[in-house]
Amino acid sequence: MKHSKMKLILHPVRMKIIQSLVNGRKLTVQQLTERIKDVPQATLYRHMNTLLEAEFIEVVQENQIRGTVEKVFALKEQKPEAQEEFLNWSKEEHIELFFAFTTQLLGLYENYLNKGDVDLVKDGVGYRVANLHVTDEEYVELVQKIGALIQEASLNEPSSERKVKNLATIIIPE
Repeated sequence: MKHSKMKLILHPVRMKIIQSLVNGRKLTVQQLTERIKDVPQATLYRHMNTLLEAEFIEVVQENQIRGTVEKVFALKEQKPEAQEEFLNWSKEEHIELFFAFTTQLLGLYENYLNKGDVDLVKDGVGYRVANLHVTDEEYVELVQKIGALIQEASLNEPSSERKVKNLATIIIPE
């Protein structure tokens, strides 16, 4: 696969950084460290630099604090060429990216199961396939509704009562 931006972000740590910055959030490395507790700060810095170099994130503010500069990061608005690149990939490139995506999901699930004392029902774990018979218009409406619900939940700030739930969507027409 070409050294593409899409492949760059399919790394568990980089995905966590990006997910922390969605919906216009602007965060410092310290704030990211508080949100992404399972990643050492040095590792976080390394992946932040990778995302900066790839122009997925940008420094939007610099604060002078006791002789040092604290940087505030945000997602950088992506150019239409990024979507065009994705749409022009070969079948093999799409399969490779999809494989990387599903492998990441498998890793998340394995990490969950390896915690030991898990309760699938209490934790709300599930995976299912639903065959939907919808018109193109009904499909667009459905995706917009699901997207709105996900958007609303993604605005929640971390707290002691809230647990991270990973929700992945894959839509495949027959």
